[in-house]
Amino acid sequence: MKQDPRAIGAQIRMRLPSLTPLERKVVDAITSKTDLNEQTSIKEIAQANNVSEAMIVKIAKKLSFSGFREFRSSLVFYNYSEVAGLHAEIEADDSSEQLLAKVFRTSIQAMEETMSILDISEFNRAAEILFKARHIDLYAVGGSATVARDLSHKLLKIGIKTTVYDDAHIMLMSAAVLSDDDAVIAISHSGATRAVNDPIKLASRNGARVIAITNYAESPIARNAQVVLNSTSQGSHLLGENAASRIAQLNILDALFVAIAQKDLKTAEKNLMKTQQAVQDLREY
Repeated sequence: MKQDPRAIGAQIRMRLPSLTPLERKVVDAITSKTDLNEQTSIKEIAQANNVSEAMIVKIAKKLSFSGFREFRSSLVFYNYSEVAGLHAEIEADDSSEQLLAKVFRTSIQAMEETMSILDISEFNRAAEILFKARHIDLYAVGGSATVARDLSHKLLKIGIKTTVYDDAHIMLMSAAVLSDDDAVIAISHSGATRAVNDPIKLASRNGARVIAITNYAESPIARNAQVVLNSTSQGSHLLGENAASRIAQLNILDALFVAIAQKDLKTAEKNLMKTQQAVQDLREY
């Protein structure tokens, strides 16, 4: 039985950082080839990219395929899926309607593909770790810090106090005083942000459980975490990957929030009522 076609594009993108610049160039050429089909030969691909057939096989294996044939068949299968056609580049002469459609469809693709690659056992482990943690730190910088603050806000609603850090020095200070009763959620699109990676190394050495939210399965942050939840999104010259990726990450963390609340629903609902009542007077009617 073939795998979920939504996962194939994500599987390729998640492993791009493990490739050399030349290998990435070859992958870009293959994935953008509009006439790719089951009859496309490895010789044709190699000659078109001025590389050896052995390099094509090596690239396929780096992307977690058994070889060129599986890579080719999987990519053809993905290209025929509905989700593959959702993303489109924004052009200078796009109307507002076209712009809106492209931005929304790219986000929909990110959510569909992220859902297809999420490891349920890893998700369950993350929820259990966070539910049992004495304290939860969230480490993130830039746009990822906004995602971290959103989860922190939601958890406070059900009575779980967390701390969001977006400064490299303060993250390290926080990590230095964590213990095996604590948990860290590290959010980084690239997974290569040193400001986040250094603190989670220290947190791990001190016994804290680290949960990484990242786009790349073999990134430094993923390698230094005990639990990894991968998001995925397709790049865009104007939006970059981060915009759609944040939508996917928000959905992962929303699902984690619900899973944590579900573990003690009675307490969560009681605290939710308390926090809602506390801010009720600030609303204008």
